[in-house]
Amino acid sequence: MVRSGLVLAFLVVVSACSSTQDAPASPSEATARTVAQGELIGFEHSPGAWAWRGVPFAAAPEGDLRWRAPRPAPAFDGRFEALHTPERCPQVTSALEATAGVTPGQLLGSEDCLKLDIYAPAGAGPDNAERAVMVWIHGGANVWGYAGQYDGAQLARDQDVVVVVVQYRLGPLGFFAHDDLRNDARDPRDAAANFALLDQIAALEWVRDNIAQFGGDASRVTIFGESAGGHNVAGLLASPLASGLFHRAIIQSGGVESVSWESASGTEPGAANPAHDIARAIAPDGDVATLRNAPLQAVYDAYRGDDGAPFLDLPRMIEDGVTLPQDGLANAFASPDTFNAVPVITGSNRDEMKLFNLFRDDLVKRYFGVLFLSRDREFYEIMSEYQGRAWRILAVDEVAGRMTDGGHGDVWAYRFDWDEAGTALFVMDLSHLLGAAHAMEIPFVFNHFEFFGRLDSVIFNNANAPGREALAAAMGAYWAEFARTGEPGTGGPTNLTEWPRWRSDGLLMRFDSPAANGQEIITGTDSMERLEADLMDDDRLSAEQRCMVVSAIADWRRREAADGLRDRTGCPAN
Repeated sequence: MVRSGLVLAFLVVVSACSSTQDAPASPSEATARTVAQGELIGFEHSPGAWAWRGVPFAAAPEGDLRWRAPRPAPAFDGRFEALHTPERCPQVTSALEATAGVTPGQLLGSEDCLKLDIYAPAGAGPDNAERAVMVWIHGGANVWGYAGQYDGAQLARDQDVVVVVVQYRLGPLGFFAHDDLRNDARDPRDAAANFALLDQIAALEWVRDNIAQFGGDASRVTIFGESAGGHNVAGLLASPLASGLFHRAIIQSGGVESVSWESASGTEPGAANPAHDIARAIAPDGDVATLRNAPLQAVYDAYRGDDGAPFLDLPRMIEDGVTLPQDGLANAFASPDTFNAVPVITGSNRDEMKLFNLFRDDLVKRYFGVLFLSRDREFYEIMSEYQGRAWRILAVDEVAGRMTDGGHGDVWAYRFDWDEAGTALFVMDLSHLLGAAHAMEIPFVFNHFEFFGRLDSVIFNNANAPGREALAAAMGAYWAEFARTGEPGTGGPTNLTEWPRWRSDGLLMRFDSPAANGQEIITGTDSMERLEADLMDDDRLSAEQRCMVVSAIADWRRREAADGLRDRTGCPAN
């Protein structure tokens, strides 16, 4: 849902973004397990938690298996030591990698990446396989991200659940709609275009067949993900191939947009970098075997601009008629008969776009690369307010409304408001600049406050520790209770505020620290029509500022909606 340029801004913001430290681990006999591929062994992650990392759930999708549905993982050659986070799926490096000595703009990763990490409470195993299972699908605009960014041990230990973190194909390897590849299908699923979704489905099939070995109940599987991960959760909700593989779903700051096969392939205009154009750059001879066996560098070089700089704008969430319905992802939610109608939570953060606005030169002044000050404090807040509303409308009000209007009543919604990061370098007000920004809720859900790298000690400081720890405990309790029962309720035995279902006039749980009223119910719905009317009547804005807000929203929204928004407000296109 987030445009690739915004994602690159995100990577710059978290230029020392945390990844789970893959410290040397010693295998523990207590963690030895037998799965379909053979015997594996994990390790004691920390007091009260066990982990198994880098477990293959499918064969490497390389060579002739590139742009095909994942095939079963091969048997282990002896006992498999699941001690290290897996190598990431191929992706273009960014400013994030610069802190690790890797040049930005380079290709990094391996196609042999369809692996997952598992976290469970110590003692979990096949003789007590009664725990709810929570399968995390990472974000990153479906072009970036990896399992090692997320540590599920604390969530597993706190809430007595099994947490699984999944990797999947990204970018052009994960989303590619090409007629010749479809015609070369050996299996009906090979005719898809969303290979990333097929990977997630294969991971869920592996979980179904093996998770009892790790203490998990295969009949209580929750999928949850943020940003592109939330978008993927929506895709799995709509995918007929995922039916029965999960039993609840949580969409964190996600979306429900999709593009047609014709647009994504290039047989009809519309999408940037359609597959047919890219394929000609990779394999001028037009041979399918050449495409499948082309060096990774050649595939990604086809997405570089004339100046050699990488660009990652490509169609994602493609209406292929295999993984997703041909009439669109959003339309699937109009009736419980046309999607996997399990209980759903959907939500957004109040200040989603502040994470990206922080790096807009027209909004923020930067000094020495580390000091950030907003140019106009009031306008920065107003801009972010309207952008946050737009995100909520598309990810919460429209999604929850469509589901409940169609007759699916098991829907809950939330808004995350925590903004207590405070001040850095004496003058840089992170509560103002970041607030409740995109991805800020992730450390609270996992109760693991190592996520923003060098910013962690600033954002998550001693002053805000009591409040954020209370909020993390509450969010973990609600998420886990939802995973256990299909209703967040009062967070189980914690007996928190009752979280009611969404209703037509809007009913959301607002998450914040106890000092800011903690968990409370807010009411009311929003819509793009109301947002536009408010924007036009907002006397805090000059005409120029109003059009800046319009452009910020229009550039982020669906292309066909963007022109209409500009027309109605009288603002020119960029």
